[in-house]
Amino acid sequence: MTATPIALAVLDMAGTTVSDDGLVLRAFAAAADAAGLPPEGAEADNARRYVLDTMGQSKIVVFRALLRDEDRAQAANAAFESAYDRLIEEGNAEPIPGAAESITALREAGIKVALTTGFSRGTQDKLLAALGWQTIADLTLSPAEAGRGRPYPDLILTALLRLQVDDVKGVAVLGDTSNDVTSGLRSGASIVAGTLTGAHGEAQLRAAGATHVVPSVREFAQLLLKS
Repeated sequence: MTATPIALAVLDMAGTTVSDDGLVLRAFAAAADAAGLPPEGAEADNARRYVLDTMGQSKIVVFRALLRDEDRAQAANAAFESAYDRLIEEGNAEPIPGAAESITALREAGIKVALTTGFSRGTQDKLLAALGWQTIADLTLSPAEAGRGRPYPDLILTALLRLQVDDVKGVAVLGDTSNDVTSGLRSGASIVAGTLTGAHGEAQLRAAGATHVVPSVREFAQLLLKS
């Protein structure tokens, strides 16, 4: 049991509440092509590894760090968003099993829910629409609306401010990447959990400092409802 009752759950989207199923890497292939990266070889392998390691971060930030050229980064980001949006429109967006029910259960118990992402607001809106989730949460946030994306704490703290939660210790965070965990720890949230439905495994999540590692968002909701 936590010392302060949980009043807000901040949940990541892709890999946490929404099944990724390789969509990010498929969209990255289009981004790499737009940026002039080779399709194969050591440079391509290193780029894919960097994308995997930085899952959860704002995509434009990832491309800036990877390419170190603003024009190429912007071209890559535009191609990524276009490809990801097309994949969504083709019906590839699926919720993690039990995600919608878990979000509903948390809200019915009086816990506010914010859905956050490293995608742009436009892509986030398309994803929410494809799932029929436009009103499922109390708040949805993209990095542009918070200042900085992960691993900074801005998304979580913006959610706390907008939803008028009194204490950061009343916040619980769930994500599938080490960047999600770092963001949660930096925010001061009392529960910073990793889920095993996305990009990073248990070892990476625990190494990042996760307070809990759960199989999915369903077990995370059960954890909060018992606290």
